[in-house]
Amino acid sequence: MARPRTMTAVVLHGADDMRVQPWPVPEPGPGEVLLKVNVASICGTDVKILHRTLMGQPAGEFVMGHEYAGTVAGLGSGVDEFKVGDRVAVEVHKGCERCENCIRGWYTSCLNYGNLEKGHRAKGLTCDGGFAEYAVNHINTLYRLPENLTFEQACMVTTAASPLWAIDLMGGYLAGETVLVQGPGPIGLIAVQLCKALGAESVILSGTRDERLAVGRRLGADVVVNVRRENLAQRVREITGGKGADSVLECAGGPTSMQEALESVKRGGRIGVVAWYTGPVQMDMNLAVRSNVRIYAARGEGGMNCGRSLALMSAGKILADPIITHHFKLDAIGEAFQTYMNRTGNALKVILHV
Repeated sequence: MARPRTMTAVVLHGADDMRVQPWPVPEPGPGEVLLKVNVASICGTDVKILHRTLMGQPAGEFVMGHEYAGTVAGLGSGVDEFKVGDRVAVEVHKGCERCENCIRGWYTSCLNYGNLEKGHRAKGLTCDGGFAEYAVNHINTLYRLPENLTFEQACMVTTAASPLWAIDLMGGYLAGETVLVQGPGPIGLIAVQLCKALGAESVILSGTRDERLAVGRRLGADVVVNVRRENLAQRVREITGGKGADSVLECAGGPTSMQEALESVKRGGRIGVVAWYTGPVQMDMNLAVRSNVRIYAARGEGGMNCGRSLALMSAGKILADPIITHHFKLDAIGEAFQTYMNRTGNALKVILHV
């Protein structure tokens, strides 16, 4: 299949210096496919990458973007799992497949993270990603897209898989529980839907923006709490008869979020940490020790939960469209980032059409 030698890509040259420019079309190696990227989206991690504050980034110029979906345009040697023309969703992480964590299935915690020579890849984080017309992905990071899902919806698969991975690590059972979800961003809004799909009896969503909390209410949250007006822990205990939430999914990443989670969870409860933080946070760990609270930190979209997320989306259990708020062409990447970072027009998920 004929394809061009160069393409348009968003290349990061330095901190806050990204440029739309020509870039060589990558060649798929053994076990890899070449994707024609159809759609990509902006995530909070991309902002850290733009600012050059995320650990593990390549030192030189590289193509940004880790949330994207596309069509198989070429096959590397040994690939028979996919064919040209297949529509696929993309997972960010490919482990090295040789360290003890990868062998155990913990590939988002690969002990060779960032070591390209040993086979690790984190697309758009440690190597070239998908803010481009073409991208190369290993077959381990691809999922065939169900016919009833769009490319735009497929871009949300890692957004959904991250809280699902946290739930997985927490034991996977939420049926009959009261769950507190902190943070009504894209991850928190999907977490609300996941909790309801997995049988949670009541989901409490907390945040600081009424507009986003209203979206959460429409997507299934039973109670919303604006923490600027109400004390979260006190409100949760009122709702639960003094017990506290059975489980907490911390998707907010604020300086006091973990402290609020510890104050809101029941004794013996669980906290799944999905958020990234701008720096060190303070919390009273005595609350965790005294009450046997179990804390699970979830790195990325592990455990093949992208595939599970796609299945839930295809079944109508997760709605992505209400969270997709803005659309831009790839060459308007600067405006798209400003819209996302400034939350212009209550921006949640910002989509890039390639």
